Amino acid sequence: MKSKAALQVEPGGPLVVDEIDLPDPAPNQVTVRNFASGVCYSQLHQLRSAELPRPMGLGHEGSGVVTQVGKDVTHVKEGDHVITTWVPRSPISGLPVSRPTGATFRGQPLIADGDVYTWSELMVTFAEKVVPMSPSDPVDISCLIGCAVLTGAGAVLHTAKVESRQSVAVFGVGGVGLSAVGAAAIAGADPIVAIDLDDRKLQFAKEFGATHGVNASSTDAVAAIWEINPGGVDYALDAVGAPVTALQILAAVKEGGPRADNQGGMAVLVGIPFTDVSVDLNTILLHQRHYCGSLGATEPDTDFPLFLEWMREDKFPLGKLVTNRYSLEQIDEARDALEQGQILGRAIIEL
Repeated sequence: MKSKAALQVEPGGPLVVDEIDLPDPAPNQVTVRNFASGVCYSQLHQLRSAELPRPMGLGHEGSGVVTQVGKDVTHVKEGDHVITTWVPRSPISGLPVSRPTGATFRGQPLIADGDVYTWSELMVTFAEKVVPMSPSDPVDISCLIGCAVLTGAGAVLHTAKVESRQSVAVFGVGGVGLSAVGAAAIAGADPIVAIDLDDRKLQFAKEFGATHGVNASSTDAVAAIWEINPGGVDYALDAVGAPVTALQILAAVKEGGPRADNQGGMAVLVGIPFTDVSVDLNTILLHQRHYCGSLGATEPDTDFPLFLEWMREDKFPLGKLVTNRYSLEQIDEARDALEQGQILGRAIIEL
C-alpha cells in the first residue's frame, strides 16, 4: 500500500512530498486515512536536528478515519473517526521511545517521532496513539486536540491545576498558548495575562479569554504583570521556550517565604527550549516558588472527550484556533509561514 507524504530525507534538507510504502497493520496497529494535521513548531526543531535519523516522517496531531485494525485492537474499529496524538493512551514511565511503524521510503524505515506521521494521506501507527471521536465532530479542526490543545490545556488543568479566581500569565500565544489561555478562562482564572511580541496575537488572545495583553517588545513583561496583578501571578506558563521567557515566568510568579502555608507561585515550562539558561536558585528557594515542566500533560481517553465537549458547548473556540490552511503540496509554504511568525493561531494541512 502506498501513500503520499511529506518527509525529510537529510538533516537541514528540504521537505519532500513523495510516496511511502505502508504494510498491513500489525496486531496492535491501525491504518488511518488522515483528514487533517496541525503544523506544530516542534516540527521545526525536528527538521533542524542533526541527531534524529532520516528519512523522517512528520506531523503528530491529526484527525482521520480508521480503515484497517490489527487483530488485538479493541477500542476502535474500521470506519471510526479518530484523533491521532503523540501522547500514549496507556500509562508509561519516563519518556516514550519511538518504534518502527513498518512504513518505509525507498526501502528504508520511515522514522517518526512519537510513532505518528500525520503529514501523510495514509498512516499505519500503534493503536494507543489514536482516540475515537464522534462522526459528528468536525474532521478538520479536531486535529489540533492531538497536540496544541492537549499541551496548553493539559498544562493548565493537570500541571498547574488552576482554580477559579487564581491569576495566570501565558508567555507566547500561538496555538499552545491560546489553548492554555482558553483552559484558564474555563477554569475561572482572573486575571489572565497574555504576553507576546505581536499586538495582533495579543488582541486575538482576548477572544480565548485573556483579560490583559502585554507586548514584550516594548514593555518590561514582568513589571507589567506585577502592575496588573500586584505581587505577581499564581501561575506563569512559557509556551515559547526561549531563554528570556524561561526566566521571566519565574520572576512573574508570586513570592512566598518560610512556613508551609507561605508558598510562592508556579512557573511552568511548556515550550521546547533550544538552549540552557542560568538560574539564581535563591529566587526559587527563598520565595518557595515552584518551577516545573509540562510535556503533553494529559490523559487522551478522558481529556479528548472533554476538549470536544468544550468545543460543542462554545466554551473553547476551537474553530478560531485554525487561522491558516494548506494542502500537503504547500507544506514548505506552511513551514516558512510558521518560521516567520505569520501564523496567528495554528495552521493545518488538509489531506
